[in-house]
Amino acid sequence: MDTENLEQTIMGLIVNGGNAKSNAMLAIQAAKEGNFEEADKYLEEADKALLEAHHSQTSLIQGEARGEKTPVSLLLVHAQDHLMNGITFKDLAKEIVELYRVR
Repeated sequence: MDTENLEQTIMGLIVNGGNAKSNAMLAIQAAKEGNFEEADKYLEEADKALLEAHHSQTSLIQGEARGEKTPVSLLLVHAQDHLMNGITFKDLAKEIVELYRVR
């Protein structure tokens, strides 16, 4: 993967990981206000963002599997951090929304 494509892939991880986390937070706020339909929509948006992030990550993994070495940079580590935070936050948000729902 050339440098430009690598940077685009990394930015995809950062943007989509961040969007997932933001949507998960919005889902919690909506549930806190009792608006569960809106909370569910935000959780769906978080899932969509994570799916896009996974596509970016998968392209890196497939390149590695083909023998294309990906240079590990601080930006790539930062991107992976955003993705993992997005996943974790979305999972927790889903549980918090359910707790508000049964209250």
